[in-house]
Amino acid sequence: MTALLDPISRDPSGPVGGLHVHLSRPRPDVVLLSVGGEVDTLTAPELAHGLTELLDTDAAATAVVDLGEVSFLASSGLAVLIRAAHRAEGQERRLHLVAGSRAVTRPLEVTGSDQLFDMHPALDDVLDPAE
Repeated sequence: MTALLDPISRDPSGPVGGLHVHLSRPRPDVVLLSVGGEVDTLTAPELAHGLTELLDTDAAATAVVDLGEVSFLASSGLAVLIRAAHRAEGQERRLHLVAGSRAVTRPLEVTGSDQLFDMHPALDDVLDPAE
């Protein structure tokens, strides 16, 4: 399936407090969840929903979560990411996280949970690894 997936985008001004999630397929072998805004107790369920959609879509595809536009990652968001990593592991795959900002990398590194993911500083590192 090479067509774009049905987006699960949410309006950033909507009830989820500024979190934006969007599911897409930039390449036939990659499913991408783009996340932007603040991930906290109020918005973590929206992230969890997006991650569920990501992991329910094409188990053979590389699953990528782009957190490049996330400005804050609270422990509740970290917990959601960890649960998704364990679910992916149960599917015999790993989640690829794009996280370049300290707001995202620091909580992952301090808790050691960065080891659960394939970490990338930029989306191009996942989409065009040979370049």
